[in-house]
Amino acid sequence: MCLRCARYKVMTTKVEELIMLSPLYKSRQTFLLTLLIVVLVLALPMSTTFGAQDEPNMNTDVSGEITLMGFGLGDEIATVRADYAQTQIPNVTVNFTEGGFDAQQFLTAYASGNPPDIVYIDRQTLGTYAANGTFMPLGDCITNQGIDMSQYREVAVNQVTIDGEIYGIPEFFNNLMLIINTAAVEEAGLTLDDISTTDWDRLAEIDQALVRGSGLELSRIGFDPKLPEFLPLWVAANGGAMLSDDGRTAMLNSPEVVEALTYAVSLLEPEGGWADFKAFRDTWDFFGGENQVVADQVGFWPMEQWYMNVLAGVSPDAPVAFKAFTSKDGTPLSYATGSAWAIPVGSGNPEAACAFAKAITSVDAWVAAAEERATLRSESGAINTGVYTANRLADEAIFEGGIVGPIENEAFQNGVDVILELQDNAFAMPANPAGAEFQQAWQDAVNRVLNGEQSVEDALNQAQEEAQAALDEAWASQSS
Repeated sequence: MCLRCARYKVMTTKVEELIMLSPLYKSRQTFLLTLLIVVLVLALPMSTTFGAQDEPNMNTDVSGEITLMGFGLGDEIATVRADYAQTQIPNVTVNFTEGGFDAQQFLTAYASGNPPDIVYIDRQTLGTYAANGTFMPLGDCITNQGIDMSQYREVAVNQVTIDGEIYGIPEFFNNLMLIINTAAVEEAGLTLDDISTTDWDRLAEIDQALVRGSGLELSRIGFDPKLPEFLPLWVAANGGAMLSDDGRTAMLNSPEVVEALTYAVSLLEPEGGWADFKAFRDTWDFFGGENQVVADQVGFWPMEQWYMNVLAGVSPDAPVAFKAFTSKDGTPLSYATGSAWAIPVGSGNPEAACAFAKAITSVDAWVAAAEERATLRSESGAINTGVYTANRLADEAIFEGGIVGPIENEAFQNGVDVILELQDNAFAMPANPAGAEFQQAWQDAVNRVLNGEQSVEDALNQAQEEAQAALDEAWASQSS
């Protein structure tokens, strides 16, 4: 077989696999449409270097143009850092594609031989693309750009490290905390000391005490366990894990996972079950001034720390308090998530893309953005709860350097303190080359349980088979 033909065959197989594995792949029509694009591309002249998985020869003297995917300029934290990054690569034109990472759009662009130069992607799903050769390892990028990986939180770096190779530069570091409607707690005859996730029997009683109404008459959810997305938190609180530390063995039907999901689902019963629970929750003014705390529509729930900043902006006088989610033994616990910058194989300007990733995640970029937020909040009289990053040194500069705090509102100051403590107690799903498939397997299982389609045991047994098959295939592909 000719060398060029061999490259075409490898590329076709790789793209077909990625399309089939994409979390957004839902129909045969979508597959055929994308495959048609691949066929058309194969009829065109193709660079002999397209699809090569060698790391680029990075340098600091970058120029030209780069196109980004998955990163929006929706607030000052994004715009200030993007502007700062531009100052660090003045000879590079940076083009933004607004909106979140779109798997189908990315795969189509990749198949056409014109992928974005750099993408902003969830760290939990990055491994799928890295394993299939779509993202390049960043060893040379890190070395030649002089990126100090020790400045980033170890948990975040581990999320983007597959089989010893780093495939992403970490961005935000989201952590979970309990957000509490103190008015509801007081009305139910409880105190903040009663609000805890340590004793599961007691938590069920508190859920029942806080709920108001049921079914179609539901007016307040007692406790929202945040399913399916926070199942990993419940499993960890129960002393279990969903994936082995080396990312090779799924443990989705272990006794700890079965017990955790069974319990978390049971917390929906006082509200009338999942259908009524979700229908009521979907009516909330989540980002507005009449949000679920102000409107007394929830007792308490676990949530990422960014929502504290939302509440501080739209309802600073809301009856709210913040506490750590705790495991059964009382240990503060947080499930860490976030995004990362990755460079696709076939990037037209990987050197500039790497320089951009370094700049936008640097201490100086984060500090500049945090200072801008502090200024804007001060001018409007709003509360500033800061920004929380995967860059440990940036967070130290922000929270120990006077940019944030002390906050006069005691509740929000306490919330900041809770998150800063939880950052050191955070865990993440172990990195693996089937991140997207693994996540889809367990989330689909939870949804089947919530919708009454399967029992907990049957759903998790099916998820275990699906997840392990995906892991085995991905690891085999990674080593071949």
